[in-house]
Amino acid sequence: MARVVVVHGIGQEYLGRRSLRDPIGAALADGVEIAVAAGDIGGPAPAPEDVDVAFYGDVFRTPGTKGAQPAPRSAADLADPYEKALLEAWAAAAAPDPTKADSDPTKAPTPRTLQRAMNALLRSPFLPGPVAERFLLGVLRQVRRYFTEDAVRARAAEAIGARIGPDTTVLVGHSLGSVIAYETLCTHPEWPVRTLVTMGSPLGMPSLVFDRLRPAPAAGRGQWPGGLERWTNLADRHDVVASVKELADLFSPRPPSPLPTSHATAAGQATDAAVGAGRPVLRDVPVDNGWKVHDLLRHLTARESGAAIGEGLAAG
Repeated sequence: MARVVVVHGIGQEYLGRRSLRDPIGAALADGVEIAVAAGDIGGPAPAPEDVDVAFYGDVFRTPGTKGAQPAPRSAADLADPYEKALLEAWAAAAAPDPTKADSDPTKAPTPRTLQRAMNALLRSPFLPGPVAERFLLGVLRQVRRYFTEDAVRARAAEAIGARIGPDTTVLVGHSLGSVIAYETLCTHPEWPVRTLVTMGSPLGMPSLVFDRLRPAPAAGRGQWPGGLERWTNLADRHDVVASVKELADLFSPRPPSPLPTSHATAAGQATDAAVGAGRPVLRDVPVDNGWKVHDLLRHLTARESGAAIGEGLAAG
């Protein structure tokens, strides 16, 4: 089994594990190689057989039957309260405007305000280029289904479990995949995974994500997955999905301490005293993904990501 397993994000329902594995494996190896060349970690980069993908996208693929529930055709057609709230939260993160008359959270969103929120997202760096509105509506539905349908949650967790083997020490989760990776690790403390790397993660998003996690947070803090020794969380400052960029205050198993500047550019340099003392640690590291702020491959080729993954591989 692979040493590194990557859990993809939303919007991949028409692909599969093998079709994702090659580009993901190449990008991940590039990121580690860049970190090695920069002197952040020792080498070498992982071989192709060291990297696998946990694919769960098929749980969201709509059956081709007459009874399939039609998706909304525009933001104004949204009926589900969760999807409405998520759309507005992402739009607020993309272009916050506290002066708007309709920004009162106690007001029910109207079709007009929902469409305005959609337009703000389509113009934001989150979804650059000619992205169809219906694609984003499908993304909203996938997130909502994960948090409200137990069967979807269970099948996604099973997809991860099927790829974890005795040699798997690093788990990487992107976007919704970071939520699935976290929850599944909490359920399986016996797994050999010692390093978690989250990218573009919505885990810290209040109410819509954080408060719906399993296991549930206690006293405002999420549970630390048993067996985990290090967790690096990476986010681009323009990424609306990762609206809460720092997770240490929410999940760290100890009171967070300021990170040395070196962690912002080389996550693999374990200068934090907690790492040296063998205590679990969560590090929040900013990345710059250019105009594709949420893109998984951009995340994987970043020096900071390569350092975090390479550190986990070296630690075993």
